[in-house]
Amino acid sequence: MPQSHLPDTSISPLRSKARRLRVVLWESNNHVNSYIQRTIGSECELTSIDRSTGDDGFPHDGVEAMLFGWVDERQSLAGLRLLRRRYPEVPVVLLCGSIDESARRALASLEPISILFKPFTGKDLREIIDRLQKTAAPTQEAKESVLDASHSFVRASQVMHAIERQAALVAPSDIPVLILGESGTGKEILATFVHSMSKRKNYTFLKINCAAMPAELLESELFGYEQGAFTGAHKMKPGKFEVCNGGTIFLDEIGEMPSTLQAKLLQVLQDGSYSRLGGRTTLKTNVRVISATNVAMKKAIVEGTFREDLYYRLNGISLRLPPLRQRKEEIPILVQHFLLKGAKRFGVEMQSVSPQLQSALMKHDWPGNLRELENLMNRLLVLRDESEVLSEISENRMHVLSPTADVLSSTRTSKAVGGASRKGPDRETIMRTLEENRWNRRATADALQINYKTLLSKIRLYNLDQESA
Repeated sequence: MPQSHLPDTSISPLRSKARRLRVVLWESNNHVNSYIQRTIGSECELTSIDRSTGDDGFPHDGVEAMLFGWVDERQSLAGLRLLRRRYPEVPVVLLCGSIDESARRALASLEPISILFKPFTGKDLREIIDRLQKTAAPTQEAKESVLDASHSFVRASQVMHAIERQAALVAPSDIPVLILGESGTGKEILATFVHSMSKRKNYTFLKINCAAMPAELLESELFGYEQGAFTGAHKMKPGKFEVCNGGTIFLDEIGEMPSTLQAKLLQVLQDGSYSRLGGRTTLKTNVRVISATNVAMKKAIVEGTFREDLYYRLNGISLRLPPLRQRKEEIPILVQHFLLKGAKRFGVEMQSVSPQLQSALMKHDWPGNLRELENLMNRLLVLRDESEVLSEISENRMHVLSPTADVLSSTRTSKAVGGASRKGPDRETIMRTLEENRWNRRATADALQINYKTLLSKIRLYNLDQESA
């Protein structure tokens, strides 16, 4: 039965502007072209382009979406590359009957792209335009989508509005989504937003952290187990794929999934079939999979720690969240959002931010991204002392600028750990140990002789990822 644990997405714009969406149609089939113009021509500013003119017929600016008719891989990819040179961030809706795996891989470099399969109806077209219209926003406009009692999707920059539009286009289909980005950038929030805009929004949304438990426990959590499957399995327990049937499952830190489980997950993505641990019966599930990682997946594939076929199954569409340091124009909006949220949560009065603190927030590089900013605002609300927050920002900044201040320059990790300060291993030591262990964070924590959660905190603090290695 449907579960209404997520309310309808509530979009609260700072200011709105009634206008029609500017859409370019590039479709060589005259019948399809005429049908689209008749169906949505009155609902948006639709410009139909003749493919034979190349890019000469494209509007110079103001285009907000593209409907692109797929012909074949060679012609269509050439046309899309031409389009991307003209409009680097405009969302594209591919109109196609089918598309093979090699073409999907080639499309990865041309996103944001979503797919509308033929034959489609007028209702399908109107839904696409409606979603694009709702999410189109001027770069200076701040918007908030309330997802549940404690989470909202806030965006107030050009890049985040572009991600919002792409997420809204992707949401109605069941295509797998892979969300990329550093720790703390809001990957779970974006996954929840996609679910809340989907046809599965009234069904279960479940999150599983693939790095938070050993392989055996993760397998039983995902797929369940039969009575007697192992010591202590006194009765059958359904797994998350069974509980989440009809809904969306969010696999966080998918890059950390043990290799022993990757083949089983691939099978679920291929045909929805799986077996409980210790079971002989094949079960079926109908779930939408959204995954997220801060691992450089292509590097993991080359190193053999992640299956290439699983990556392409998960990466139906990828959404990359930029770090906060690349969208600092959002900081004043996010500060107000986190202060309002924290004041309500802790039952305290709203706190204002002085020009001095605002300036310090804008200059900070935010290695912990949104999570770090929210924690600082919570501290400000509870302590009611800006000097404490300013001191912490300064301390964090100096710690990042001088990451090797308290480490011995030893050639082996074990020696470096022995010589590290009581604050624990520094950035250089952690990075070297991660590389030695092929970015297996549990193995790295064991090698460094620190708690796993402490290692994750250090990775966020030092802004470590495989791409920076």
